[in-house]
Amino acid sequence: MTNNQMKKTTEKTSRVREPLFHIVKRDTIPWWKSWAIRIIAILAALLVCGLITLVLVGRNPFEMYEAMIKGSFGSKRRIWKLLKDIAILLCISLAVTPAFRMKFWNTGAEGQVLVGCLATTACMYYLGGNAPNWVIILCMLVAAVVAGAIWGLIPAIFKAKFNTNETLFTLMMNYVATYLVAYFLLVWTPDGSSSLGRLEHGHLPVLLGDVLGNDYFLILLIVAALTVGMFIYLKYSKHGYEISVVGESNNTARYIGISVPKVIIRTMIVSGAICGLAGFLIVGGLDHTVTTESAGGQGFTAIMVSWLGKFNPLFMVLTSFLIVFLNQGAAQVSQDFNIRGAFPDIVTGVILFFIIGCEFFINYKVVFRSQKQKEEQA
Repeated sequence: MTNNQMKKTTEKTSRVREPLFHIVKRDTIPWWKSWAIRIIAILAALLVCGLITLVLVGRNPFEMYEAMIKGSFGSKRRIWKLLKDIAILLCISLAVTPAFRMKFWNTGAEGQVLVGCLATTACMYYLGGNAPNWVIILCMLVAAVVAGAIWGLIPAIFKAKFNTNETLFTLMMNYVATYLVAYFLLVWTPDGSSSLGRLEHGHLPVLLGDVLGNDYFLILLIVAALTVGMFIYLKYSKHGYEISVVGESNNTARYIGISVPKVIIRTMIVSGAICGLAGFLIVGGLDHTVTTESAGGQGFTAIMVSWLGKFNPLFMVLTSFLIVFLNQGAAQVSQDFNIRGAFPDIVTGVILFFIIGCEFFINYKVVFRSQKQKEEQA
């Protein structure tokens, strides 16, 4: 076989083996284009959910949309509940964000919030009636922040010194925190009920309660200030810069003189402390007691909020709103349609699937064979 024949055979084989399309990583796209893709994904998700409602339930899809809106905006009380739930979820999401930016996969926010709740409750239980309310609240705040910081510090030390798997370590710390709360509930309830009940001392002050008709305004102010502070911390501070560099490459960080173990430990202390603050707000401002379910699974939901918000505290306000809106809307759909079971969760899951899936089209593009050949010829 001559060289020309061999060359033609090789070219023919290459053409046959050329796939129909390639997945290619996009260059950076304008912010408006990425948000347009997300909006289209949400609209498509709502359309699919409407079809599911029509087929499975036999109800008008617009009734489902109306019920979802009613669940969050149907009354003044529901609007304030929406804002309150957004604030708590956002607070926990802000806590995990610095660690995630550093590529330290902190799955232990649930436990860090829970020990913050436990420390807050301990101050209310032991100091209640024995000290002024402002002293109790100050002790609650310090104890919650310190407890959360310690719970974040423990896995950080093992990661920095022994390179342990932080995902498993922080996840296991959640179980330790849960059983620690269960133990203290047995200690505080000699009757064995494990139900502490509402404590009467150490409640956070109510701001403008008579005017606004709710007790949540102080919590909203604290979380709003924390959001702005975290944005400035991550974007403009030296610590934020070091977190970004460590997240990109440990070797690069070491080359330019950044102590990676120090950054890991410091960042997890910050992360745990903010989770402790969330526990303080939950117990001191909302529940006034503690149970093993005080965190309510929000430590895991916060991971999705942070990821969808691209680890940007300002964008996370929108993603927190979306998650809370879907949860309250799904509950209202279940109530109005008298549906028991998993249907509301199906609706929520479909919408989240579309939102998460659209990130693929933001970061990657599909290039077909004919398009690739035109680009090569050009």
